[in-house]
Amino acid sequence: MQFDSLDEIRAFCRDLPKGDAQMADAAARRQNSLTKPPGSLGRLEELAVWLARWQGRELPELRRVVICVFAGNHGIAARGVSAYPPAVTEQMVANFSASGAAINQIAALAGAELRVVPIELARPTRDFTVATAMDTDEFLAAVDIGYRTVRDDSDLLAVGEMGIANTTTAATLCAALLGGGAVRWAGRGTGIDDDGLDRKRATIDAALGLHRGLLDDPLQVAAALGGRELAAIAGAVLAARHHGIPVLLDGFVATSAVLPLARLAAGALDHCRAGHVSAESGHRELLRILGLDPLLDLDMRLGEASGAGIAILLIRAALSCHAGMATFAEAGVSGKD
Repeated sequence: MQFDSLDEIRAFCRDLPKGDAQMADAAARRQNSLTKPPGSLGRLEELAVWLARWQGRELPELRRVVICVFAGNHGIAARGVSAYPPAVTEQMVANFSASGAAINQIAALAGAELRVVPIELARPTRDFTVATAMDTDEFLAAVDIGYRTVRDDSDLLAVGEMGIANTTTAATLCAALLGGGAVRWAGRGTGIDDDGLDRKRATIDAALGLHRGLLDDPLQVAAALGGRELAAIAGAVLAARHHGIPVLLDGFVATSAVLPLARLAAGALDHCRAGHVSAESGHRELLRILGLDPLLDLDMRLGEASGAGIAILLIRAALSCHAGMATFAEAGVSGKD
């Protein structure tokens, strides 16, 4: 599928697949028949039922798990909002290719295929304090890249990003769509000092002032104040919904990337779980607003899908118990009176 207009994305979000309720019910019944007190595995039980709903199988599978990391550059980096220069984006993409990054180690441990997708790194988005970051066609092209990256035979998708200055972009999207301005949403990202934080807040507030006429339209906000890697994440999440693939979101940037979808349609993120809550300022509040209860809280703020990647291990544990445990009848164990 290719979206040729913002209206096509809006229409898609108005008619999203709901998942397989029958398989979810069957998985819940199985959980209650396993050799344990009902509910004693806590959220592992809910995760198994969630997988069943979106895979459409009472016994879900995790044969093909994919981590997609989208990379993009941002014109606002020139405003000194990051502790690192824009060249680091491309350098880290090379590091991913050489298996030298944290996500390479995590993906290998989690039994996941890692797909790194750089998007026009030599052509950063425009500085959104003076113009729109992307025009509509550029935004749609990035969404399409994300959509086409997702294979329809995947059992689980984790999404993350790499892009110097993209915590500023994420904070700007949150401020635009949820209110509160830069003070509410801007954090220290890669480790900026107080002066850098002041520049970051000034950048966000300037962008909100320039684009205040667009703030009622989530997709126009995503184009004017977003980034190519964020748009690609949104496209990948839409593709996953279309193909019946459950999704693990990474940190603040990845979650902000799907905020416009959540503002378009209630339930747009039902097939998603938050892999973790980032230490980056604003992420916990964003998850609270979206109703996403993070699976892990490890004080991480690396990005590159690292938190979501670790959460795959938790998903595997949930599925191993769901599929591998004996029922009371099979084990000859007396059930609850």
